[in-house]
Amino acid sequence: MAEFWRSSTVASLEARRSAQENSCYRQHLHDALSIGVIDAGVSNFAGPIGGAVSLEPGDVVIIPAGQVHACNPENGRWLYRMIHLDQEWAASLMSPPVAATLLDAVSVLRDPALAAAATALTDELFLDPPPEQLQECFRRFFAVAGDAPAAHRVRSMVDPQLRARIEPVLQRLAEDEVAPRLDVLGALVGMSSYQVVRAVKRVTGLSPIAWRQNVRVLRARQLLREGESIADAANVLGFTDQSHFHRVFRAHVAASPGAYQG
Repeated sequence: MAEFWRSSTVASLEARRSAQENSCYRQHLHDALSIGVIDAGVSNFAGPIGGAVSLEPGDVVIIPAGQVHACNPENGRWLYRMIHLDQEWAASLMSPPVAATLLDAVSVLRDPALAAAATALTDELFLDPPPEQLQECFRRFFAVAGDAPAAHRVRSMVDPQLRARIEPVLQRLAEDEVAPRLDVLGALVGMSSYQVVRAVKRVTGLSPIAWRQNVRVLRARQLLREGESIADAANVLGFTDQSHFHRVFRAHVAASPGAYQG
């Protein structure tokens, strides 16, 4: 069960309140800054932190755009809240020291004041405040987050030169209607099939096919937010089998396309 809110005035800003019974997230990444807080239950957070981290009620996770992660309950039911927002917009609402801390690393923060602030922020979003109030809500939250102690914090270690080298590979994976063969991708950048798989994994945290699926899901979310029908979104993204689209979407979003669109 999940309920979603999306801003009608700030692009890419959305929130969810969820209760999940089963582990259902696969490794994925967002093109936005993500803020999560655990309300109840215990979950495993897997990301660039070096193994799984156990999250307990009150833990807040801040994940910069492009960071691979997955979060699933350890046993039974769990409750959590999640906010996604444009990272540049978020940075404009932070002081420079806070931005340098929160946007350069995945952070697991354990602080009662921050947990209360994250809970209040989510509830306020569901009231659909006007843009000026939205900005003030996030300014207050980021000010508290900047002072919160980190239980875990790990910076991204992506090699910018390698990222630039394989950009043609990522473009083909994202844009081709049919998934390109590994040898074709390797030829673009002078690598063998094995080397291109390793390079994509090092840069994105995902295999080429998993990264392609993730990009398609991000695009699907955008289309559904804009009012595109589920069938048309699946067709635009090259899913000839709508049940396959549902399975891939649910594995990344932990909700069906219909539930997400509302």
